[in-house]
Amino acid sequence: MFSRILIANRGEIACRIIRTARRLGISTVAVYSDADMQAKHVREADEAVHIGAAPASESYLDIARIIAAAKEKGAQAIHPGYGFLSENARFVEAVEAAGLIFIGPSAQSIRAMGLKDAAKALMEKAGVPVVPGYHGEAQNFVLLAGKANDIGYPILIKARAGGGGKGMRRVDHPDHLEEALAAARREAKSSFGDEGVLIEKLIEKPRHIEVQVFGDGHGNVVHLFERDCSAQRRHQKVIEEAPAPGMTTEMREAMTQAAIKAAKAVDYRGAGTIEFIVDASEGLRPDRFWFMEMNTRLQVEHPVTEMVTGHDLVEWQLRVANNEPLPVKQDEIGLNGHAFEARLYAEDAARDFLPAIGRLHHLRFPQGAEIRIDSGIDQGDAISPFYDPMIAKLITHGRDRAQSLAALTHALEATQIAGTVTNLRFLAALSKDTDFRSGDVDTGLIERKRQALTATHEPEFLDFAKAALAASGARPQASGDPWEALPGYSHFTPVIHKAALGFADDTLEFTIRARGNGSFDIGSEFDTQTARLSPDAIASDVTHWPGHVTVFGRKGSYEFTLASSAVEADDQSAGNVVRAPMPGLVKIVFRQAGESVAKGDALLVLEAMKMEHTIKAPRDGVLEDIAEHNAQVSDGVVLVRFAAA
Repeated sequence: MFSRILIANRGEIACRIIRTARRLGISTVAVYSDADMQAKHVREADEAVHIGAAPASESYLDIARIIAAAKEKGAQAIHPGYGFLSENARFVEAVEAAGLIFIGPSAQSIRAMGLKDAAKALMEKAGVPVVPGYHGEAQNFVLLAGKANDIGYPILIKARAGGGGKGMRRVDHPDHLEEALAAARREAKSSFGDEGVLIEKLIEKPRHIEVQVFGDGHGNVVHLFERDCSAQRRHQKVIEEAPAPGMTTEMREAMTQAAIKAAKAVDYRGAGTIEFIVDASEGLRPDRFWFMEMNTRLQVEHPVTEMVTGHDLVEWQLRVANNEPLPVKQDEIGLNGHAFEARLYAEDAARDFLPAIGRLHHLRFPQGAEIRIDSGIDQGDAISPFYDPMIAKLITHGRDRAQSLAALTHALEATQIAGTVTNLRFLAALSKDTDFRSGDVDTGLIERKRQALTATHEPEFLDFAKAALAASGARPQASGDPWEALPGYSHFTPVIHKAALGFADDTLEFTIRARGNGSFDIGSEFDTQTARLSPDAIASDVTHWPGHVTVFGRKGSYEFTLASSAVEADDQSAGNVVRAPMPGLVKIVFRQAGESVAKGDALLVLEAMKMEHTIKAPRDGVLEDIAEHNAQVSDGVVLVRFAAA
């Protein structure tokens, strides 16, 4: 076995690989960009090498730098993870030319499956069912229009060189073909550098079911059953499960054997996934599934397969790359129970799933034997604007689908995050949807129910009250004197403490009155209700972070701003610095070092997620230093420094 490997990736998958490597006694080398200097995968690896600037094109996609880092640290092999260079045949060839081992398939296998049209032609030859369509080289409009008519509308235009929904368009009528084709080509060219497309018959009630395959380079290929990835938004997977609901013995046999044929057709080595589109309009039938594509790498959703089979797929990757045969035969691989995986992202489901950034000031996951958390982020880490905003994968296992799904719902509702918006509420709503719970899932489910699944709920009065009490800092004192429980109280001030919170576009005021038993009565002018709470009783339901209080309520989490939540100066420097309240780009700089400014003067504009935030002077003074125009800054970085008074 290898003694040292380099992981050419970041985040969750890098941490996942490190975990298995450590168990096998293999030391790991991480690589990192400027944006990832303090990242979790860097902290967890045995060694780490800086490979360039924050943009992926200047770091995680730089083949020469990654190979140089591996040679510098004496790594024998490189694991690509998923994404980035994992399916890049040129990278495989460069790794092998440098005398290193690529932990994955051959360059020939990757190329064979890299273009959808060529892959489908190859699969047809191998006897794997393929969706009726046109996969040829000729791309002129007249030909494509004729093929579309032959196939029959509705059709689906797909980029032949990529996936993830890019370059994909549904067309229901011939009159719309030209416009849709032009749009698909533009998107394909922008995303993959290849504007070629293929045309397929659109499946009206499609399910996305894939089979995990594994080859060892010694002629052995096995499957580890199927995963259902039908719960998607814009062709991106959201919740995956194994096995597929409603799967019959006959259907599974046909599908897994087709997957093995596909893998053998390209002499496959390592972990791979054969993805099928299934017509579920009449249930799962062995004559209603067709090959879509092969992912020549480890999948994001591989943990659900690990949970139901008991096998570590990363360990298998390492052993196969070390030229070992597969550790088990097909008849030794069994199914045990049911598993789900939910992808937790920093994104705003209510705003068309807009990606978000921010520092995770509070991060708490539930614990339990049935719950597995795969994450590349810890509390205190920041979500970078440069990469995929995944926070974690929540994976659950149960004796059957109902038990595993109940565990998933609990895990989602018990997870606490503060500092950025997430899709937690959306995922929990999906896990409780009646159709999803019954297993009646197809790729259009989320879009059909999007409004209900992404609906936001106003806080209950109890949530406001918890936030107000937490923001006030009120604590009962050991003396038993209720007035001493209120910060700043003296016998010459009113006995009712006031608290102000910002929520949405409103500023809300609360009154907090101490009781003799260590609790407080919280009331407000905007509601007739009063809540009686104690700080200790709500401690697990609230968290503070700079300028904010987050309440984890019955219907979700709610973020409140403190009345004095303007950008504050650093306490340790007597008001001499102003820090970035969030990661972003310095878009405009109004002042320069040496200038005198007055309190409230605009100093610079920080752009984050396409929104501009004006940073103002917290006091009068002379600027000693100020951030440069176009500087990309992290949360908490010093933007402005004042000269000492």
